Amino acid sequence: MKKIFWLSFIVLMVITSLFAQTPDPQDVMSAKIEGNKIIATFIIPEGMHLTFQEDLFYIDTDPIDGISFGSTIYPEGKTTEDGYVEYHGTVILIKEFTVAEDFNGEPQIKVYTGYQMCLDSGTCFMPEELEFDLTFQSGNNDVSAKTNPMEILKYLLMAFLGGLILNIMPCVLPVLSIKAMSLVKQSQQDKKQILRSSLAYTAGILTSFIILALVIVILKTSGEMVGWGFQFQSAGFVTALLILIFVFSLSMFDVFIIRAPGMTVATKASSKGGLMGSFLSGIFAVLLATPCTAPLLGAALGFAFSQPPAMIFGIFILIGLGLAFPFILLGFWPKAIKAIPKPGEWMNVFKEVMGFLLFLTALYLLRSLYFLIGGINLISVLLYLIILAFAVWIYGRFARPEFSKRKQWIATIAALIIAVGAGFMTLDYASTENLTEESAHYPREWQKFSPELVQQYRDEGKPVFIDFGAEWCLTCKTNETAVLFTDDIETAFKDRGVEILRGDNTKKDDVIGEWLRKFGRAGVPLYILYIPGKEKPVTLPELITKDMVMNMLKKLDEE
Repeated sequence: MKKIFWLSFIVLMVITSLFAQTPDPQDVMSAKIEGNKIIATFIIPEGMHLTFQEDLFYIDTDPIDGISFGSTIYPEGKTTEDGYVEYHGTVILIKEFTVAEDFNGEPQIKVYTGYQMCLDSGTCFMPEELEFDLTFQSGNNDVSAKTNPMEILKYLLMAFLGGLILNIMPCVLPVLSIKAMSLVKQSQQDKKQILRSSLAYTAGILTSFIILALVIVILKTSGEMVGWGFQFQSAGFVTALLILIFVFSLSMFDVFIIRAPGMTVATKASSKGGLMGSFLSGIFAVLLATPCTAPLLGAALGFAFSQPPAMIFGIFILIGLGLAFPFILLGFWPKAIKAIPKPGEWMNVFKEVMGFLLFLTALYLLRSLYFLIGGINLISVLLYLIILAFAVWIYGRFARPEFSKRKQWIATIAALIIAVGAGFMTLDYASTENLTEESAHYPREWQKFSPELVQQYRDEGKPVFIDFGAEWCLTCKTNETAVLFTDDIETAFKDRGVEILRGDNTKKDDVIGEWLRKFGRAGVPLYILYIPGKEKPVTLPELITKDMVMNMLKKLDEE
């Protein structure tokens, strides 16, 4: 299995290199100060161009007391037949500034530059952004631009820690529990077997993250805007994962045991070490982890999606290593397993309890499907699960060793026909593409997010708080239930005249995706507060508490 894993890794890396067409942002962008001007230079490779869009092609700065910044000056470009303005070759953007007479400081001016590169053939890459710390020296404007290489190390560390914290997130707990049960069974085995099982689990995690990174690179190269947890915006993906979890739940109650006819050799090989089971547990852990954006992970992913393919792979692999780290420790230090009670009847009880935990996971996936396909279509999904359970029961009841091979094959084929045929008959989502379910998305005083509404309230001088979340995001739902949607927090918003908006990213929303990228996040949740008179909003971390929100609102009281 090790050879298969490493061969798969090498093949994926080779395939990825074929898609690494987008240039490194540091080769494209540079910035400096000359006199009272900030100058950003963009070098566009041959066969590519930039299209004028202020939110994608820009130079911007943080506000500084004593310095006033003007608007960005764009050069003339080539106007296309469709009315768009394109730039080729070397392009220079200028932002002028004026300094107050009594200003004597030597501030660091944080400059943000961004662009979206497109091939002349029409394909556009993901937007890119770089930060520059430029030092303005009063009376002497010979300054230099510099980038901070420590940022990369910071994000790599955040990726590993974020993956480590994913182990305690509610999305991952069911699979970790199953893996813990597997280690209990292995507690009487030799150390090498335990190590192999832990490494197989790690291999499953890393393989999944490598594949996910490859998908991100391919979609990014094709111009598709993606973010963490994007697959949970697909009804087909959620349904497939629901089916896997549901069938796995039934197996925990011994409704069926996988004994395919004629597969005795494979079954014996599997029973010796259970490496394939550990490998699949790692894959399930990743599938369930993606809707949870742990603390530290959101910023690291946001950084990864703006980087070249090599950095995307590096960050995703470190997230995987963080997720697998507890079991890597168990593999190399198996003495900790001795603390687990010896096998006995309690293990059957434990297994069935884990089955109920998986049923709860299936319920969570059903709830996500409700907002993706609607209540009527959800009835069809429930009908299919009942039929699927019947098919699995047929397999478990009649494809057993005490029956002849002929009967085993008949039962297996019949179960497959029922499961697949029922799927084609009941799981039809073609009519759900334009479905909107908003009844539970905007409770009480919360309003539906739109950039126009945000700008309207800001023009009126009102504070605005925005909650970007999704129904499939357990971190979001936890924050909303325990903090944002509580009476005392909503009263605190109301007392201060804060307009509260919610951006629902359950289904793919390009506008919300742009806002997430604007604030350096790869996915939900994101919480921001616009304070009247200030351009830059206050942001909160992924996991929030009531104290955090109240401390944030105190900034309004200070104004």
